[in-house]
Amino acid sequence: MKTFKTKSVILRGTNYKEISKKSLGLYNEIRRQTKRRPYVRSAYFKKDKIFLSLFWTHLYNKNYWDQMRRMKFFGCAVELIKDSRFEPTSKENPNKPTEILHRFAGTTKDND
Repeated sequence: MKTFKTKSVILRGTNYKEISKKSLGLYNEIRRQTKRRPYVRSAYFKKDKIFLSLFWTHLYNKNYWDQMRRMKFFGCAVELIKDSRFEPTSKENPNKPTEILHRFAGTTKDND
């Protein structure tokens, strides 16, 4: 499987407040670009829109440590979705058979 190398680094911070402030700042930059639901356009899906609000509702269902871990990679994940042309691994959602889940593989600038 090919992995996409992002130019972004992991968001640095010592506690939840610092990391959430930085990741929400990145999200707000994307949110200011549209009057409706925030999205990024994906290179792999022929510039189709990928809506980001689903990520935040999914994130807040996780526990504290998992939220911090996922927010650290938010900038890298957005860049991965926007710029990667490598084929993701796809599988059917076990909870909703009408949905297909795509997982892109990538590394950060620091090879994380």
